[in-house]
Amino acid sequence: MTPYTDPSTPAVPLTATPDEALRRSLGVGRRRFLSTCTAVAAGAVAAPVFGAAPALAQDRGRDHGHDHGRGQVLVPPHKRGIILYTVRDATARDPLASDLPSGFREVFKQLARHGYRQVEFAGYNQHANAPGGAGLESVEGAKLLRRWLDEYGLRAQGNHGFIPSSWPLTEADKDTFKKHLEIANILGMDHMGTGGDPTGSSYRADWDVAADKWNALGEIARREGIKLYTHNHDSAYGFLLDGGPLDDQGRPTRSSGIRKLEYFLKVTDPKLVWLEMDIFWAHVAQYKFHTYTAHDGSTRKNVFDPAALVARHNKRYPLFHAKDGVVSTTNGMGWDMVPFGTGDIDYTTFFSRVGLSNYRNPMVEDDNSPSATDPAQSLREAKISYDNMAALRKRRC
Repeated sequence: MTPYTDPSTPAVPLTATPDEALRRSLGVGRRRFLSTCTAVAAGAVAAPVFGAAPALAQDRGRDHGHDHGRGQVLVPPHKRGIILYTVRDATARDPLASDLPSGFREVFKQLARHGYRQVEFAGYNQHANAPGGAGLESVEGAKLLRRWLDEYGLRAQGNHGFIPSSWPLTEADKDTFKKHLEIANILGMDHMGTGGDPTGSSYRADWDVAADKWNALGEIARREGIKLYTHNHDSAYGFLLDGGPLDDQGRPTRSSGIRKLEYFLKVTDPKLVWLEMDIFWAHVAQYKFHTYTAHDGSTRKNVFDPAALVARHNKRYPLFHAKDGVVSTTNGMGWDMVPFGTGDIDYTTFFSRVGLSNYRNPMVEDDNSPSATDPAQSLREAKISYDNMAALRKRRC
């Protein structure tokens, strides 16, 4: 398969350092920005994703597409969500020891006040002293959670939960998986998924096995009315090892240039398996995986374009983690994580390019929001992130 290349991407010398490659490949000057606007308006997908951060705003997102002449919103109010992992310290907080929101019910109330309309779960545990007790991973627990969601006008739109480790599936794993599907239906989810990659391997044979497993799980989920999704980290967008000389264990050592998750998209059934792109980690992959050794031994360049991958596979990406970052030259990833809208990832361009704003479900995420010294930080930053997401508007070109 011919790897995707962006014809508008500036050439990056193969001898460039990763930092040089990042800046040369992804920088957008004013002249190129203007041409990018034209391309976006025409539905093109070749423009880069990197750019300036959107400004803070106090827009609470009550409009439904436009806002008093400010332009069309990029994320409609009913699609603005957050994964509860971002505020995991608040759900785990002891309500008897703090006046801050604690447990699912109080956190739902606070997130709704911020303006959020969707949440993605990261498990169903909270502090034991919160209403309902510690573990709500049950039918009765799901009914309680659904009542609180409805009370505050929130919708559950996914969970990073149980994906069987066995393959072929054991009966015990299959039963547990079906229990989680039942919980998802009680909560009103359209989607259920996981926080991990389908496999940690770089070899095509292992991705073929993963595809068989996910197709089977996806069929079970479809029968229950749920779309099954897998969530990416940077490694999944590295290059597949699928040819060239074999190593001592008979495994390929070189690549055709196709990325691992691109291959997974090719060999899974689009009616059974969906994906959630973590946009931050996709940008880390853009920084880390920009050259590969081809089957013939030559070194080739292929700069990853996250928005182009989404656009090519369109409705297979119903969910995003909207996680922001600032450019870093010291941590080996290219980016440091920050609250949404305070970093360098150009979400205005990204959301414009991927389109389908009434289909996508972007969930704010910041792994670093909980603080050991500032217990109010995660919910405070959740509001900052909401306001910045609500402020995103299509550019007027």
